[in-house]
Amino acid sequence: MAQMNMKEAIRDAMRVELKRDPNVLIFGEDVGNVGGVFRVTEGLQKEFGEERVFDTPLAESAIGGMAVGLGVQGFRPIAEIQFVGFIFEALDQMIVQAARMRYRSGGRYNSPIVFRTPFGGGVKAAELHTDALEGLLVQSPGIKVVVPSNPYDAKGLLISAIRDNDPVFFMEHLNLYHAFRAEVPEGEYTVELGKANVVREGSDVTILTYGMCVHTSVKAAEQLEKEGIQAEVIDLRTLNPLDIDTIVASIKKTNRAIVVQEAQKTAGVAAEVIAQINEKAILHLEAPVLRVTPPDTVYAFAQIEDAWLPTPERIITNVKKVLEF
Repeated sequence: MAQMNMKEAIRDAMRVELKRDPNVLIFGEDVGNVGGVFRVTEGLQKEFGEERVFDTPLAESAIGGMAVGLGVQGFRPIAEIQFVGFIFEALDQMIVQAARMRYRSGGRYNSPIVFRTPFGGGVKAAELHTDALEGLLVQSPGIKVVVPSNPYDAKGLLISAIRDNDPVFFMEHLNLYHAFRAEVPEGEYTVELGKANVVREGSDVTILTYGMCVHTSVKAAEQLEKEGIQAEVIDLRTLNPLDIDTIVASIKKTNRAIVVQEAQKTAGVAAEVIAQINEKAILHLEAPVLRVTPPDTVYAFAQIEDAWLPTPERIITNVKKVLEF
């Protein structure tokens, strides 16, 4: 198997699908000759030509609209939104058009589109470049939301997303693009959408999280183990649809849980996870499910970003709260 970082794994997934299916197209701002601002699509235009991998004007609404039009004509667009904070200009196309296409057409048309975008803190980027906006899409029926945490998952999940007949919002954490290398199979394979992954098994408390916070949570779990506390860490991977079965199975074992997210506290993925736990596993809980999140403010400026984001120390503090309840 090859050793890849997450950026390379994502690129390899797109290469696999471009080779396999002539209807797969990639477009966005500077994704062609330049290879994107983070060089994720580097070399793909040279390999597959300007009709398969091409640049667009700096207009997210146009990128989204073209993706919808191509999708209903049988293509499988991979539309890159250069930074997550720029999705607001494309939300009409993503939520009002793509996400509702199959429903409003009575199944005659669908929108097999992947909207790729980088997001995430810890890199001291400019305003609107790092916000975690997954909650906007999770609340919207008809569009799947995927956040990989490692190279293996990134490739397998992206291939599944490209092959899916509904739109998928695929979020790539900036801090994970070059964070580490891992074994990634060459050629095609898939990781099923809607399936969480038990990253670390434990018996005392469940930590539910996704994206970069998976690694923050594992660090916390390693520290907790030194104190005799066994924390189970679950990577949600797909936020919509949510794998509630894996979550409930873990709650039945540990009887305690916390949810860690990089997005602000109110009305986010953590709130939805807790609501579903209360609906389906409340009698197995020995303590309230707590959230570890940034505060309900706009994303912090770079100078105080590290204090704003979840840390292993804050996770440990909340784990001990549910254990002592």
